Amino acid sequence: MNRNHVSAIAAALIALSATQVFAADGPKTRDQVRAELAEAIRTGNMPANGESGVLLNQVNPGRYAPQNMEAGKTRAEVKAELMEALRTGDVMANNETGEKLKDLYPGLYPTSHTVSAQAAGQLNATR
Repeated sequence: MNRNHVSAIAAALIALSATQVFAADGPKTRDQVRAELAEAIRTGNMPANGESGVLLNQVNPGRYAPQNMEAGKTRAEVKAELMEALRTGDVMANNETGEKLKDLYPGLYPTSHTVSAQAAGQLNATR
């Protein structure tokens, strides 16, 4: 096989796999595509240029209505979660291995023992 045949086969396989991916969502009607385009233009969810991948609503946020943001956690909730993670060692020890402090130094942090109902019943029966 020469190089042209290999390229033609590769192009055919790529085209076949691309059509299968699009077929998974089902075909869209022309009206559906037009409605999606109109919505993208209205909200600015279109690329500003082909190089950076930045959207129009990110480049010019004053031109578009602000997008609804989900309510996040309060500062107090985040601080409480951080304090709990520090107490239990459930924080990353380093970036290379991804291990947590409680895994590296298990003697320094409390262990979380979960007792099943059956085991709890046996413990109570022996007392």
